Parts: sequence; structure tokens; C-alpha cells
Amino acid sequence: MITPAQVALLSILLVTFLWTKSSGVFIPNLTDGCYRCLCYISTLCDVSNDCSGGYCGPFNISRVYWVDAGNITLPDDEPERNNAWKDCARNYQCARRIIEGYLQRFGKDCNDDGVTDCYDYMMINGNGGYGCTSPLNRSANGRKWLRRYEECRSSRLVN
Repeated sequence: MITPAQVALLSILLVTFLWTKSSGVFIPNLTDGCYRCLCYISTLCDVSNDCSGGYCGPFNISRVYWVDAGNITLPDDEPERNNAWKDCARNYQCARRIIEGYLQRFGKDCNDDGVTDCYDYMMINGNGGYGCTSPLNRSANGRKWLRRYEECRSSRLVN
């Protein structure tokens, strides 16, 4: 028989585990499925995507985005190295850490529906951290992002 004290201890351990499962920062609703959708929205999750027009990797990360995210690098690399941001952005796992850093800084409920979720994170990536409340349907690129988000959502990857 499990005692109430044991249940409380297990609950605390579970919350601690979930809170620290990535880098020790809890970002609500930033699931593996959400990362897959953000990747799909950006480049159809083309992990071979190199750099073009100042954007690199499967999430199409720019140097400015990387700086805003906290200059995340691959292990044993230095942010001061000239191409450190590109190398990290082209690596799927490292790029996820860049996304996490950016959303840690700018994550909020952009569409004012009372929940911060993958849709909001898509709006943050589409409009930038300071302009996430602007509707995406006002530009061709924004409409493409919305279409890809719906494709991803309907494929149930986001959950």
C-alpha cells in the first residue's frame, strides 16, 4: 500500500523530471510534436538544408535569432567562433536548443486564447519575438506558414 507521503514524493519527483527534461527550463506545450511541426513549417523539415540568404538548417535560423536565443553552440564549440551559429543551426538537436532558448525569452500567448501552445510558437517564429501578435495571414510567407501548420496539425504530429 502506498502512503500519502510516498504519493507526494513521487509527484514531486515527476514534476521535477518533467521540468528539467531538456535544459532545465519549462516551456509549456513545447513537445516533440511541436518541434516537428515548427521544423516542417520552416523547411518541410529538410535536415539537409544548409544556409541560404542568411538562414540555416531545418528550422531556417538566422544569426540574429541565434543571438536572441542565447548563442547556443554544439558541445565543445565557442559562440565567438565565426560559424558556430551556422554549425549549430544545421544540426537538428542543436537547432532545437536554439528554438528553446528563443522561446524561453519570447514565449507568450500570441493569439490571446488563454493558452501558450505550438500555434503561438509558430507565430513567434513567423513574426519574431517582439511582433508575435500580428496575424500571419497578411503576407504570402505567413499564409504558407499557416497552411503548413494546419497540414502538420491535421497529421497529428503536433500532439
